[in-house]
Amino acid sequence: MSEPRVSRRPALLLLLAFLLALECAALVAVACYLVIELLVARPDSIATAIALLLLDVLAAIWVGTMAVHALRGRSWIRSGAITWQILQIAVGIGSFSAPFSRPDIGWLLILPAAGVIILLFTPSVIAATRRRDEAPVE
Repeated sequence: MSEPRVSRRPALLLLLAFLLALECAALVAVACYLVIELLVARPDSIATAIALLLLDVLAAIWVGTMAVHALRGRSWIRSGAITWQILQIAVGIGSFSAPFSRPDIGWLLILPAAGVIILLFTPSVIAATRRRDEAPVE
C-alpha cells in the first residue's frame, strides 16, 4: 500500500489562494451582471460600459492567475496581490463617501483585501513563495 500524499503547502498559503479565488469569483459575477446590464439597460455611453466590462474581465483573469500561481508558490504573486488589494481597498473606501454610498459593498471589498495583505506578510506564506534560487533568510 502506498502512503497518502501529504501536502507541503502551508495552511495560510491555501487560505491566501482561497481568498484570491473568491475575489476572482466575485469579479466574474460582476462581469456577468455587467453583460446583463449592457444587454437589458441602455447605458449613457456604450463605449464606457464596454470598457468597464473589459477591465473587469481582465481583473478577473489577473486575480484568478494569482490564485493558481499562489498554490504553485510563485514569488511574483506577492507584488501582484498587493497591488490588487490596494486598488480594492481604494474602491472600498470610495464606497463609503460616494454620492450613492454603499457601506456594505465597501466592507465586502476592504475586509478580504486586508486579510490577503495580512496573509501575504506571514512568514509561512513568504517562505512558500520565496524564489527557489534565493538562499533562506536566517
